Amino acid sequence: MGVPVSWVLAQSDLSLRLLGGSAGVLREVTLALTTELSEPFRWLSGGELVLTTGLGLPTTRAKRAAYLRGLNECGVSAVGFAVGLSHARVPPDLIAAADEIGIPLLEVPLATPFAAVVKRMSERLADQHYEAVLRASRAQPRITRAAVGGGASAVVAELARALSAKVLILSPSGDVIESHPRSVDSKLVDDVQAVVASAGAGAVVAGTAITYQRIKVTRKIYGTLAVVTAMPLSSIDQILLGHANSLLALDFEKPARLVEAHRELNASALGLLLSGEHDLGPARAQLAQVADSHGHIRALVIDCGSAPAIEQACAALTPAVERGGSVLFARVQGCQLIAVLPGTHDVAFVRRVTTDVAAPARKLIRVGLSEPLAVGRLEVAVEHAKIAAGAAECGGVPLEFMAFAGRALLSIDSTRQVLNTVADTFLAPLGVYDREHGSELLVSLRAFLEANGHWETAASAIGVHRHTLRKRMTSVQELIGCNLDVARVRAELLLALLAYQS
Repeated sequence: MGVPVSWVLAQSDLSLRLLGGSAGVLREVTLALTTELSEPFRWLSGGELVLTTGLGLPTTRAKRAAYLRGLNECGVSAVGFAVGLSHARVPPDLIAAADEIGIPLLEVPLATPFAAVVKRMSERLADQHYEAVLRASRAQPRITRAAVGGGASAVVAELARALSAKVLILSPSGDVIESHPRSVDSKLVDDVQAVVASAGAGAVVAGTAITYQRIKVTRKIYGTLAVVTAMPLSSIDQILLGHANSLLALDFEKPARLVEAHRELNASALGLLLSGEHDLGPARAQLAQVADSHGHIRALVIDCGSAPAIEQACAALTPAVERGGSVLFARVQGCQLIAVLPGTHDVAFVRRVTTDVAAPARKLIRVGLSEPLAVGRLEVAVEHAKIAAGAAECGGVPLEFMAFAGRALLSIDSTRQVLNTVADTFLAPLGVYDREHGSELLVSLRAFLEANGHWETAASAIGVHRHTLRKRMTSVQELIGCNLDVARVRAELLLALLAYQS
């Protein structure tokens, strides 16, 4: 906040006269002070109108020019030189140097005391500060009303008017999601994106000042609020920017909380439908939101094996579903993530989802997808998806229920009962052992069985050395009392394992 040198010259009662450096008359003065030091540079911070009688002015032409250059390099806005005391007139070489440098050189007549110049400047700066505070106090409620009535776009427009600025909101990825004016020059957008990406406090680019703040709540960043002005923002303007930023953060956070609450409600509805309770009409009606135009849904089951893998699977599934304009129905049961998708979401969609899961977790998950079924057959869809997930390869491509061989065997109740009996006898003890000792015997056994007893293939599938796998298989044989060298034993165990893990 300051006043241009031209304003100081326009104060007729001060009788100041511009002698040189006319190119800098639009420089802003933020402070008027007096000094007779020959080298005052270390005590100056920029924006000053330096008043001097020339008492300490160097005696040679070269040193006088260096004196002016030093003031200019410190950011001094102008120099006021009093005549009639130590100098009858301003040295002509000083005027020539001021023209060359572009720093305004003002003649202060003997009748004008320095105190009068300092007082006039102080009064004007105080008036400006008061006007800025008044303007901000009037703008703040307008920005607040804009947030309540019109959301982010209205806040941006009101802030732009209050600061006489161009205002943009960038998404976390750097795209412009709101701006005022609506049409913003692409070069300006590039400049703003570059300043934000540099993570500095702001910058002056091509003669315009770019100031920005992150829009965030706690650690979650929703984007960036950027302001482009002719001059850097004053402290009062910064307060307005912060006020608008706080309102935008609340505006972004509100729908995020609503979306999360909606997801939790959908998860509860799905849990009710899977519980087998009676009078589930309202929950089924809610689930109908996710059905495709034919009224069909698919069940997706991701067998994760661990809590961190479940979190990663959820993190990949949620945005993928919602980007497609659908609503998310998902629930965690044990180590399985169960979700309901529109009937049109096929294996290709699920494959894209699993690709977004981090590699270490992706190597351990099994993914099954049901065929399209009516909403009323949710339980059947989930059962089929579980069977498909149980038959899928660990870390392999998602498996659709209707697409894998042997599905009829596992889907017949009487057969599954026999296989479940085998699993309870031979495989359940392995699961108990794994839980108690933190081992991975079941995972290793499945890899060995699916590789048809080939050590190298099985060890590679689960990322261990073949000697480690051999040691684990020795432990398995001791625990269940079976000879894994027999092909028939391996086949029966594999079928029982598919039933057990689905």
